[in-house]
Amino acid sequence: MTSANPPAHADIPPPSLEEVSPGIFAYIQLDGSWGLNNPSFITSDAGVTVIDAACTERRTRDFKAAIERTSDQPIGTLINTHHHLDHTFGNFVFGPEVTIIGHENCREEILQSADTIMAQAQGLFPHVDFGDVEIVAPSLTFEEDLTLYAGDLRLECLYVGPAHTNNDVVVWIPDRSVLITGDIIFNNGTPFVLAGSIAGWLDAIEGLRELGAETLIPGHGSVCGPELFDDVAAYLRFVQEAARTGYEADAAPLEVAMDLDLGRFSEWPDQERIVGNLYRAYSELRGEPLGAPVDDAAAMGGMLTYNGGQPLRCLA
Repeated sequence: MTSANPPAHADIPPPSLEEVSPGIFAYIQLDGSWGLNNPSFITSDAGVTVIDAACTERRTRDFKAAIERTSDQPIGTLINTHHHLDHTFGNFVFGPEVTIIGHENCREEILQSADTIMAQAQGLFPHVDFGDVEIVAPSLTFEEDLTLYAGDLRLECLYVGPAHTNNDVVVWIPDRSVLITGDIIFNNGTPFVLAGSIAGWLDAIEGLRELGAETLIPGHGSVCGPELFDDVAAYLRFVQEAARTGYEADAAPLEVAMDLDLGRFSEWPDQERIVGNLYRAYSELRGEPLGAPVDDAAAMGGMLTYNGGQPLRCLA
């Protein structure tokens, strides 16, 4: 099944719907680069549980339409895996009758940025039509773990931050060995850790390995298996090592990034994220608390410089 309204960009496929286990669907938006995330949903006789919205109003409305073509049950719950705009900008599309769940920090991050986030998004991605977005935060929050049910199917919402952000939640479905990872996993895409913690992300990966998941619905990229834990961890360790070398040489993160050979990671999109990732790594080398604030403006400006002064590629 594909979206009724294919994207305007010829170099990416339209979204596709993949049933990874009976009643568990991944809505895959390739190529998984900036703004192209994977929301998902779970159907039951008791209703539909949705995990994440999409980046734009149009993409979220297409996603909601795909849900409605799949199930005639009402959508009752929307879980946000973290606060980033590509997972939450479309929250409002589901309407006030849907309960939005997220980590306490997710709600705080969304509310704190409500007055500025659209201007920032348009500054980074001036060519993207986000639509008439209304910023909506989770109304039901938790701090550690939360269990809910889709019919008889147990869903375990596990807080694993700080990692990609300070509010990362994964959804573990033990009866099906399915893990909905949010942005803890990028499949063949460059991880982005500016708002989180490299050390915390590596710890999260090691903890999630122990669940024994067989199928992963990643935040970006194709459905995959647990082997992707290795790829993401390898990239994060690569960033740590590059940062350590640059930090000891008293070189700025952008300087390190411009001279850095990304090796096999150069095949992944959104390479400019290395700059923001180095800012985060430098924070940890200075001994600052995991997830402590960094100079976001300098980091994002450095990413634009790394990208040749051009707007970041976003096909949302």
